[in-house]
Amino acid sequence: MSHSPRHFAPKHKSDFRKMAVELALERSLRATSNVKTLGPKCRNEHEKAAWTDCVKLYESTIEQLNKTIDPNTKCNDFDAQTWLSTALTNLETCRTGFVELGIKDFVLPLMSNNVSELICNSLALGNNETSHETNSYYKDGFPTWVSLGDRRLLQSSSIRPNVVVAQDGSGNYRTIKAALEAAARRSGSGRFVIYVKRGVYRENLEIGNKMRNIMLIGDGLRYTVITGSRSVGGGSTTFNSATVAVTSDGFIARGITFRNNAGPQNQQAVALRSGADLSIFYRCGFEGYQDTLYVHSQRQFYKECYIYGTVDFIFGNAAAVLQNCMIYARRPMDKQKNTITAQGRTDPNQNTGISIHNSRVIASADLVPVFRSFSTFLGRPWKEYSRTVFMQTYLDSLVDPAGWLEWDGSFALNTFYYGEYRNSGPGSSTSRRVRWRGYRVITSAAEARRFTVVNFIAGRSWLPATGVPFTAGL
Repeated sequence: MSHSPRHFAPKHKSDFRKMAVELALERSLRATSNVKTLGPKCRNEHEKAAWTDCVKLYESTIEQLNKTIDPNTKCNDFDAQTWLSTALTNLETCRTGFVELGIKDFVLPLMSNNVSELICNSLALGNNETSHETNSYYKDGFPTWVSLGDRRLLQSSSIRPNVVVAQDGSGNYRTIKAALEAAARRSGSGRFVIYVKRGVYRENLEIGNKMRNIMLIGDGLRYTVITGSRSVGGGSTTFNSATVAVTSDGFIARGITFRNNAGPQNQQAVALRSGADLSIFYRCGFEGYQDTLYVHSQRQFYKECYIYGTVDFIFGNAAAVLQNCMIYARRPMDKQKNTITAQGRTDPNQNTGISIHNSRVIASADLVPVFRSFSTFLGRPWKEYSRTVFMQTYLDSLVDPAGWLEWDGSFALNTFYYGEYRNSGPGSSTSRRVRWRGYRVITSAAEARRFTVVNFIAGRSWLPATGVPFTAGL
């Protein structure tokens, strides 16, 4: 820091933290320039695919760091920890792409830098409380960033769309991609509603961070389906395999199914990837096998959704709450085990984790007749500080008595946080659960409340504006 042109003696911890973030930003800008020059050095399509992801991810990291220190964002402690957590997750995701495609020997070492360490320092200087409830964003029961027009729109039971998508030509556009391009051309960043009429839309969509407050409404998860088939087996990175990838802050989807039909034999194949802050998925479906729902980063809420998969099918490093959801384990490939979650927290100061509340974990129709032939676990630790809780959730008899599965020997067994609180059903008994240091049966309501909507994602400060019902506490 002493070599920085903006160096000054800090009087408060907040000043010191701002200097730390500014230094991380300065090094991120330098690193991003370096990463962009490496494109011509890629020797094959796999290296090019991983490098392309990294360019996007480094640019997103710069955006997150900028938001954290921009005085115009009125960033509170919870915002800062969220955006710094996302910045760090981005860099880890970049590295993961090279590793999973088996090409970490050439281009990846050329990206070597200390940006991750600088972001970890900034995270360590923040407030790492899990409880983030705040009243500072309220005005008439809504967050202050929700306009009066948006409030009226979101409280309405019949929402008038800005554009309609219909394959039969009865709407404004025949594809969702064309409607999103129209949304990108609009002036301002007010709520833009796209109504997608029933049909199966074979599209890969990227709803980027330049488009704020997009809302996709379908005719119901059985009738409006967006489907794709990218996969790691087919040459994509996990990150880029998503049928729909969304980083648009304030994104809402309702009554739509997101599907990846690559099949279990093609390894990781994401139906939806979300890195959208303050995003909501209401009465949506997510269908795939391995890595169906990628809760990549930021604050996310899932209500009354249906999620289908086999291996690690709810995974990522967001602060994500799933409430009143139906979680279906499918029949995996022979000799595979089902794991519902694989949470990816890499730093103990990240305010991230997966919280599954008031939901149901059951076998899908194809697994029911053979469920005793396959083990199904609640989760396994993808990263060192993996954090997942199941609270007041029905666990059917498919859940293995041990509950949780190791990732690789003793990796992370002492550093993760896995908790169960007042679950029910034939798979909920904790008498034969794992005995790892990181696992706990939560008996205190106060401890469980840390992972509720009101505390874990500060839901009272942004969910009321959307009209989506939620349970704030236990």
